[in-house]
Amino acid sequence: MKIRVMIAVTAAKLAGYICKKMGRQGVTWAGKIALGICPDILEQLSSQVRKGIFATCGTNGKTTTNNMLCAALEAEGQKVICNHTGSNMLNGVVAAFVLAAKWNGKIDADYACIESDEASTRHIFPRIKPDYMLLTNLFRDQLDRYGEIDITMKILEEMMQKIPDMKIIVNGDDALSAYLAMDAGNPYVTYGISKPVIQSAANEIREGRFCKRCGEKLEYGFYHYSQLGDYHCPKCGFARPELNFDAEDVKVGDQLSFRVEDKHIVANYKGFYNVYNILAAYAAVRTAGFAGDHFQDMLQKFNPENGRMEQFRIMGTGVTLNLAKNPAGFNQNISAVMQDKSPKDIIIAINDNAQDGTDISWLWDVDFDLLGEESIRSITVSGIRCQDMRLRLKYVDIPSILEGDVEKAIRDRVKDGVGNLYVLVNYTALFSTRNILKKLEGEKS
Repeated sequence: MKIRVMIAVTAAKLAGYICKKMGRQGVTWAGKIALGICPDILEQLSSQVRKGIFATCGTNGKTTTNNMLCAALEAEGQKVICNHTGSNMLNGVVAAFVLAAKWNGKIDADYACIESDEASTRHIFPRIKPDYMLLTNLFRDQLDRYGEIDITMKILEEMMQKIPDMKIIVNGDDALSAYLAMDAGNPYVTYGISKPVIQSAANEIREGRFCKRCGEKLEYGFYHYSQLGDYHCPKCGFARPELNFDAEDVKVGDQLSFRVEDKHIVANYKGFYNVYNILAAYAAVRTAGFAGDHFQDMLQKFNPENGRMEQFRIMGTGVTLNLAKNPAGFNQNISAVMQDKSPKDIIIAINDNAQDGTDISWLWDVDFDLLGEESIRSITVSGIRCQDMRLRLKYVDIPSILEGDVEKAIRDRVKDGVGNLYVLVNYTALFSTRNILKKLEGEKS
């Protein structure tokens, strides 16, 4: 079996190298090849992790939170395996381990930080048996692939109960996630924001409005956004749990800041949702037993990359790329863009490939009317479903430029725009758009 592991690792590394030379991501292919040669390779490699395995799940924020947690553990002097690219199904997780393994099939890692697609936990968790599960939030996402949230919750609860010693690090402000952690019976700790910070839009789509325990409509003291906030059930008493890691004195603007425990956290990011991502990573590091003394230093150096508020500079234009793949995420993207009061151009690229979900009706649940402000000088719609996006904007009386070719859309806005460009893309548009931006960044003016 050891020989089979070595062959699988070698073949996967070669596949990854060839794909990289061809300009392709190649991560999932490496994992698929390794599994084909050695079906239990993930069990064999993950069992070599010395101290613990974190699995990060949730609708939004998985990649940023998981990568930040990896960086935080490394700042504590730990050796960490991580699926940095966000390839979060079984092949991608296998690839993270085989590409990190030595040619002899040995792993040198104290921890593993593994982002996992919720539906794929059934294939991943039994193999790696995580010590910790970090649950960010649960929103409606890709209805044609996942179905309603109840289906996702059932899968996650099943996995929690199959690994009863796995500690859950859960967003206590999300009634759906908190209910899962409370109901599953696993040990858990909570993080959240106990006091209101920003005014949530009255018409914002809110999931989980009814108590999962008894069915009564939940009452809220306040909302942060979507269904995140201070909730309780007037009938059965289900309520937001006491927060073990509570972000206080939260400030949102050109940078984010808050206090948690005895630490003052500052990050040069935009978007209120990033407070949750940062807080989740902090809670995970503390739950693993570290004091978190190097957490702030890590944040100063941490680059989200992978299209999560990623920055580019192209011929004098500052370009920000961000993923927006469901109503809750898109609304938070829009809020982050609107924090920038300077003139700006926006490109929105929407695809409907299988990985995106072919049902794009979710666009009608996004508050695009907020993009009607004067500071936004132009909006270009692109991608496979650019016509649908154009129609959605038309219904809120916002004009748009139609350009199905993403690269041409970017070149046009760099050439004729105001020098400040935001590119918002859904899932399958992300990797190709990021490659375009990196290529353009490397071109000479």
